[in-house]
Amino acid sequence: MSRYRYGAYEDGPDPLAPPYDVRDALDAVGDSVLDGARPDDALRELLRRGLPGARDRRGLDDMLRQVRERRRALRDRGRLDGTLEQARALLDTAIGQERAELFPDPSDDARLREAELDTLPSDTSQAIRRLSDYDWRSEAARGTFEQLKDLLRREVLDAQFQGMKQALENQDPAAMERVKDMMAALNGMLERDARGEHTQEDFDRFMEQYGDMFPDDPRDLEELVDSLARRAAAMDRLLASLSPEQRAELAGLMEQAMQDAGLAMEMTRLGDALRARRPDLGWGQPEQMTGDDPLGMGDATTALAELADLSELEAALGQDYPGARLDDIDEDAVRRALGRQAVDDLDALRRIEKELERQGYLRRNRGKLELTPKAVRRLGETALRRVFSQLTSGRQGDHDQRDAGQAGELTGASREWRFGDEQPLDVVRTVSNAIRRSAMEGGAGLVTRPAAAKVVEPTTADVAEITGVPRPAGERPGGVRPAGERPGGGRPGGVKLAVDDFEVHETERRTGAAVCLLVDLSYSMVLRGTWAVAKQTTLALHTLVTSKFPQDTIQIIGFSNYARVLHPEEMAGLDWDMVQGTNLHHALMIAGRHLDRHPDFEPIVLVVTDGEPTAHLRPDGRSLFDYPPSADTLVLTLAEVDKMTRRNARMNFFMLAEDRRLVSFVEEVARRNGGRVFAPDADRLGEYVVSDYLRVRRG
Repeated sequence: MSRYRYGAYEDGPDPLAPPYDVRDALDAVGDSVLDGARPDDALRELLRRGLPGARDRRGLDDMLRQVRERRRALRDRGRLDGTLEQARALLDTAIGQERAELFPDPSDDARLREAELDTLPSDTSQAIRRLSDYDWRSEAARGTFEQLKDLLRREVLDAQFQGMKQALENQDPAAMERVKDMMAALNGMLERDARGEHTQEDFDRFMEQYGDMFPDDPRDLEELVDSLARRAAAMDRLLASLSPEQRAELAGLMEQAMQDAGLAMEMTRLGDALRARRPDLGWGQPEQMTGDDPLGMGDATTALAELADLSELEAALGQDYPGARLDDIDEDAVRRALGRQAVDDLDALRRIEKELERQGYLRRNRGKLELTPKAVRRLGETALRRVFSQLTSGRQGDHDQRDAGQAGELTGASREWRFGDEQPLDVVRTVSNAIRRSAMEGGAGLVTRPAAAKVVEPTTADVAEITGVPRPAGERPGGVRPAGERPGGGRPGGVKLAVDDFEVHETERRTGAAVCLLVDLSYSMVLRGTWAVAKQTTLALHTLVTSKFPQDTIQIIGFSNYARVLHPEEMAGLDWDMVQGTNLHHALMIAGRHLDRHPDFEPIVLVVTDGEPTAHLRPDGRSLFDYPPSADTLVLTLAEVDKMTRRNARMNFFMLAEDRRLVSFVEEVARRNGGRVFAPDADRLGEYVVSDYLRVRRG
């Protein structure tokens, strides 16, 4: 018997994984685009805010805030002169112990020693250099001075090689010799690499011998150089951050410590090589620390190196430089600063743009992002959902009816059901057909049928669902019982339904409608904050007409100083122009041509505007603007209104302002044309427009 083992798919991405869900991200980008932003800017804004949805992802702004908080916390950790302070304290202790040993001794040698101690320079590094050959009389002082030199060796090495201080705490001479060998091997490897002679095998052998001295476990020479160079640059910034006196004193201590350890030459070679390889790391730039606790040289270098990483990460997260890309953000730096979750959030942000393009919602045209027709359809569907979410259930305009669009009013007649029919089922005629056929085939009881016939036994719930009339608990519709149940409650017997029994109500075939949506695109729409909602309403209505009423034809006409026909893709990304004029005259002329091309269609004209007409077309085709509106503008516009009236096209106005002139104008239009006037709040414009269209289409 074959045995199978199931597990996670390991050979690349899971081929059965669902596609990456970018719908919420697309809606967020679409909202910004409809509000007037370019797709590039809208996507950038989304990445800054983060991704909406059930599993919200942090955006760049949130990560940037955390990085800045981390920088402030690091700066407050302590002072940079901790090693100097420790060295001075140990030096003073050793000198005090030596003086205590000399004081009881009345000999001239003791007085000479005291005089030598009195003439020590105030600079700690110079004092240590003077005392390096001093023959200590006090064993306690000798031990303290050795402790001081060991501290300096460990701190200086830890400043260059993180973790070295702990490795040298036991003061094992063999450990120090191993450090010397490591540095010689490292410098030799760097020199061979500069000559082009280095191989990965050389690095692997080096790490096999000395890998325990590098806790970050670099994979190759470049990673090792990057780690060491960042730390060396941080140590250089530490020196630059001290006062000139402190800087000279600490540099002297470092030099003395390396000379005592026999590492001065190797350390100089390493420093020169690292600076030559990574001159971009900000060597010598001072950093301000504001804490009170003194930090050792190793800890201070670690803090400064982390501050440098955070500064780079802050710049990358800010994305404020030319050509900025999310790929510029170092994942390792994000992980060190913000944790694994931030890396996952960053990966989601990186993926969103690629998925929007891959799934066909965005495309690049000459380096600029554009919304595709697929994206615009999605935005229209979203806008329509939002409109219907505002409509109360049961009102006219419920678009979730299966017969919307094709089926009209009931005629009272019925006909046989045909495959694909969406008309309502005539339950009475259907059951009557079944009873009549059952009687012809042998009366009530268990009825036999050809094997090819499809038999359906309706339940009470089925009939209630078909008719739409709820039945009381336990009550069944007359004449319909479960198969095999007799009228008195026994079995067998009943009525069985076959496909040939079903009949549907006939409905009047609804004629198509020619819809004209005239949208004001003048600059005042931007000033009043109605620009985005007008575009959303346009997309919602276009989506409703094309998806639920495919027999209808819709034309979107935008008008400002001129009018023009707009496609949905153009409307979604349309930007406003600072032009003067509300040329309703031109818009009505274009709408009239659309209606004339569909003479047998029901005309529907919807006008969205926030101002009265202030422009018209002259005989030469040029637009003439005049404010307050000239008599010619009003006369020509009302003439087009009268033409609409003769076409039996009622014009419904949706006013987005309550200007006195606008109110007077639309009232005159309503009087002459018989249309209606609405004054919705801007955020309810879509609800009003869609509801009015559905009211007209459904009588």
